[in-house]
Amino acid sequence: YMKVYVDLIIFLNFFFDFILLLTTSIVLKRRTSIKKIVLGSLLGSITIIVLFVPLTTLTLFLLKVFLSVLIILITFGYSDFKYFITNLVYFYLISIILGGFIYYLNVSFSYKNIGMVFFHKGISINYIFILICTPIIMYIYYKQMKVIREINSLYYKVDIYINESKLELIGYMDTGNTLIDPYTNRPVIITNSKKFESIIKNNPFFYIPYQSINEGGLLRCYKVKKIFIEGIGVKKNIVVGVVKDKLKSNKVEVLLNYLLMEG
Repeated sequence: YMKVYVDLIIFLNFFFDFILLLTTSIVLKRRTSIKKIVLGSLLGSITIIVLFVPLTTLTLFLLKVFLSVLIILITFGYSDFKYFITNLVYFYLISIILGGFIYYLNVSFSYKNIGMVFFHKGISINYIFILICTPIIMYIYYKQMKVIREINSLYYKVDIYINESKLELIGYMDTGNTLIDPYTNRPVIITNSKKFESIIKNNPFFYIPYQSINEGGLLRCYKVKKIFIEGIGVKKNIVVGVVKDKLKSNKVEVLLNYLLMEG
């Protein structure tokens, strides 16, 4: 027969749920108290007892979803449906990431292979190891999520209106680009879009001097009707400079001017 230490299982589940709810709160910047996180974790740990009740697979799945909903409501409350769903989805995503990583560690330590044949080595990661690794894994995940969110916050959908045409591009808010047309003080955005060049090729252009860290010279520029930046709004009196080089990454088609954030 097999011994099951219920108190140990409850403690481990409380610990995991606490880390998951705390990480969810930090990632989403939710204003919730440690007391509510503890209450949500307690509910999650106590309900592990339902696993010892004979239930069908479907019933057990629905019960787990219901309990997850209760845990999220207790921890974060209910503001609106979108707020609730976001909390629930991130809770599940973080659970999957943590569970998958612990499973990977367990397989790495517990099994070895000869070619494509895997067999058990007779060891597995213990509870102490799990308790130590879990906060480290969640901390690394949080830091990476923060970096990704900061980078993604600099990307914008940009519509450039040229004569009667509208060109839809992906822009990047370059904090280092504060270039202005020295003759009219208009902000300059930079593109390497072939579509832009094909649409505006018959329009008049002019050159303005520019200086970067590595080089300087004259930039061929065009005045456009207006641009629309999603999340910022419509901007007029904009100059678009054309370059041949790649901008930041392959998906970036416009380097926006940081001066556009003002006003």
